[in-house]
Amino acid sequence: MSEPIARLTDVKRSFEQGGQRIDVLRGVNLTIQPGEIVALLGPSGSGKSTLLQAVGLLEGGFEGSIAIAGVAAQELPSDQRTALRRAHLGFVYQFHHLLPDFNARENVIMPQMIAGRGRADAETRADSLLSSLGLQQRLEHRPSQLSGGEQQRVAVARALANRPTLVLADEPTGNLDETTSDTVLAQFLELVRGEGSAALVATHNERLAARMDRVVRLVDGVLK
Repeated sequence: MSEPIARLTDVKRSFEQGGQRIDVLRGVNLTIQPGEIVALLGPSGSGKSTLLQAVGLLEGGFEGSIAIAGVAAQELPSDQRTALRRAHLGFVYQFHHLLPDFNARENVIMPQMIAGRGRADAETRADSLLSSLGLQQRLEHRPSQLSGGEQQRVAVARALANRPTLVLADEPTGNLDETTSDTVLAQFLELVRGEGSAALVATHNERLAARMDRVVRLVDGVLK
């Protein structure tokens, strides 16, 4: 079997609130193989976002071991964790967080240029991704001119722009109506599979989770 793209071993995370210790993650163990799409199920407040932050190397304070592409991330200084995240990870959030002053194409071009890709190549990649999501007629529209579903499709394209080996999605359709949610998720899964990326998708929707390769449940701070 190939090296997992992500491996979490006994990951714990606690917070202090009102003088009390709250244990959100109590010893999470998880491996994600290259190309595997995993649904992370759990109700609101169960710690799904905290777990995604751990996998995404977005903050410190975690105990245990987190390895991305075989690299032990907890042993790296901040700049090397950033480089590891940029090389391997893409992010989709419940709220799209698009740059309002840039059009759809520019929102997908931006992360590529930050990663060092030339403008022409970045534009070609952006147009290809957005077109595959049905947005070929909306390339020059700003977020305020797009529907909620269209905005989230742009966010999906942006997450995949730099060909991440792992996409982390936090309730990516949670802000959409059921019909739009189904459409966006289907396009997301098709695109992720087509790109050969793995994904960890946090959701509380059992029906959507059933469309993924594997389901894990976060219960009382551990995965079942």
